[in-house]
Amino acid sequence: MSGSAWLTIIGLGEDGLDGLSPVARARLSQASLVVGGARHLALIGETAAERMAWPSPLQQAFPAILARRGEPVSVLASGDPFFFGVGSLIAEIVAPDEILCFPQPSAFSLAASRLGWALQDCALLSLHGRALERVIPHFQPGGRVLALSWDGDTPAKLAALLSDRGLGASRLTLCEAMGGPRERLRVAIAEAFDMVGVDPLNTVAIEVAAGPGARIPPRAAGLPDAWFEHDGQITKREMRAVTLAQLAPRPRELLWDVGAGAGSVSIEWLLADPSMRAVAVERDGERCRRIRRNAVFLGVPHLDIVEGEAPEALSGLRRPDAVFLGGGVTSPGLIDLCWSALGAGGRLVVNAVTLESQSEVTAAQQRLGGELLLTQFAHAEPIGRFRGFRPAMPSVQWSLVKP
Repeated sequence: MSGSAWLTIIGLGEDGLDGLSPVARARLSQASLVVGGARHLALIGETAAERMAWPSPLQQAFPAILARRGEPVSVLASGDPFFFGVGSLIAEIVAPDEILCFPQPSAFSLAASRLGWALQDCALLSLHGRALERVIPHFQPGGRVLALSWDGDTPAKLAALLSDRGLGASRLTLCEAMGGPRERLRVAIAEAFDMVGVDPLNTVAIEVAAGPGARIPPRAAGLPDAWFEHDGQITKREMRAVTLAQLAPRPRELLWDVGAGAGSVSIEWLLADPSMRAVAVERDGERCRRIRRNAVFLGVPHLDIVEGEAPEALSGLRRPDAVFLGGGVTSPGLIDLCWSALGAGGRLVVNAVTLESQSEVTAAQQRLGGELLLTQFAHAEPIGRFRGFRPAMPSVQWSLVKP
């Protein structure tokens, strides 16, 4: 505990001041400025300090907080301020040795304790201010999900989403206003969800149960082609799995998917880990709209989509950790631009089907190095009363890692 700490971040439960330690209450009583949401300010009752309710966006309050540097300032937050809370945002503008934090149990901890769940075995996410579809990749059979709701309508929307995806037998437990006198737990099956009067302050616990035909995103690359809307311009399932293996996605990395087509590669890149980022670059407007629908349906609505033609459309994008060229390989200077954009350890993967693009890739490989791989896949199809393998067009894949 640093003696130079002037900013106190206090986690509040629904029991307000009663749940605070004596030290936290003392720091709050000494504050010249108290900042928090309207609900938090009401929970602590009257104080002598100046009060500030969070504006929208809350970052607008940061200059006023920083203007009090050296004075005792208290910031109120829900539960654990560093677990989907304001704590990490404040730590971006105030050094850690200037902060004292007094966390309370998070909503996740409270829900797990009420249900007897092992917290480490649950998927934990916030839907507050985030797209509902972000939960889809966590819908795994037998899985347990704890989701912080955006509002009182979120549980019904989750139930509908589960039902629409063949997961209607999933069990939802609504944990409302936990930790205070208004706490309430209610249970419903997704396909029969009919709860009304849901408290806006709620956490939803989901026990996922998959019915026949449910679309469950696997953890390995290579989703069925039929799961994507496309007009034929799609990196097919087998080639996509090979491509993702060469792109080697790692947490917190950024992919450029250039000539994205249906967006299948960038979507599967994002499915590799919730922290992944991707930009799909596509010149055709209808394909861009199709990519957006695919991304939402498969649970990665945060995919960035840039409508435009490379290389011009790449201007101003953040430096990628990996680049996939699925189209536009013959565009003058595109390969060199993508290669120069990568930092050390960056991966470039190019798939070429036409003779012209294969010629371009072969010449680039001679200049820059890397590996060339010829692939051709064949599927069994009916031939009259019999079956035979019908081969797809061969593809040359060029992959290399920047030293």
